Amino acid sequence: MSEELDITETLDVKGASCPMPVVKTKSAIDDLAEGDVLEVLATDPGSMSDLDGWAAGTDGVEMIDQVEGEDVYKHYVRKTE
Repeated sequence: MSEELDITETLDVKGASCPMPVVKTKSAIDDLAEGDVLEVLATDPGSMSDLDGWAAGTDGVEMIDQVEGEDVYKHYVRKTE
């Protein structure tokens, strides 16, 4: 990651498959304040495209970064409004 993130909350959706990572991410981001950063930990490889597409099509959120690890995919989403 190019910037040091101040992570507000971590959401663990490991073991969940589509569409649950997106559903749970949306629910968690709704509870955060503007500028807060949500870290999402997932094991579903589809979460990379699913969460990126959700963030791109959703007002008020920004996908900051996605990291593909060996077993865990990390997504960093900022609430922008």
